[in-house]
Amino acid sequence: MTGRPGVDVPDHRGRTGLDRAGRGLRRNPDVVVRDVELTSQGWHVLRRTTFDHRRRDGTWRTLERETYDRGDGATILLHDDARSTVLLTRQFRFPAYVNDHPDGMLIETAAGLLDDDDPETAIRREVAEELGVAVGPVEHVFTAYMSPGSVTEKVHFYAAPYTPRDRVGPGGGVAYEGEDIEAVELRRDDALAMIHDGRIVDGKTIMLLQWWALRG
Repeated sequence: MTGRPGVDVPDHRGRTGLDRAGRGLRRNPDVVVRDVELTSQGWHVLRRTTFDHRRRDGTWRTLERETYDRGDGATILLHDDARSTVLLTRQFRFPAYVNDHPDGMLIETAAGLLDDDDPETAIRREVAEELGVAVGPVEHVFTAYMSPGSVTEKVHFYAAPYTPRDRVGPGGGVAYEGEDIEAVELRRDDALAMIHDGRIVDGKTIMLLQWWALRG
């Protein structure tokens, strides 16, 4: 019998057991996982899970849900309070482009997946790669599930001060991963105005800019 890549034989990233995610969950007595099917495994993993769910009226219903597992991520707002500026990124995002964004060029806070790092280590890595900034002390703001209907990812949100002298590297992202990232420095009022007129439409960026504005 031929093995199934990612299940009982290694896939192209050396992973096995990708169909076992969720099978052992017992934290919610109203949910019983019946089956997990691996439907796609590229760099990330798509699963179809069948589970029984007890409704509020006491009846049970069998449901199927697909989950996209890309790992967890981290993002950070770099702010210069003395000059009332923020340092953001601009890069091409094909999913936004194919879903009605005019040119796919999104203005965002620096961000990335954790991979095998803890969240703070990961965001320091991403800031260095994308913006060339050697960041000092960081503040954990909150952690949020960004699309809990289908994506398992939770994002750890950070903020940190910066000054022009902290930009010690070229930034731009990792070229061999296809990144081509531009640093964008904006005044706070301009950044907030760009939320209202639709020039900033990235969710994590909106959340952090509004947090900064509320903090005063």
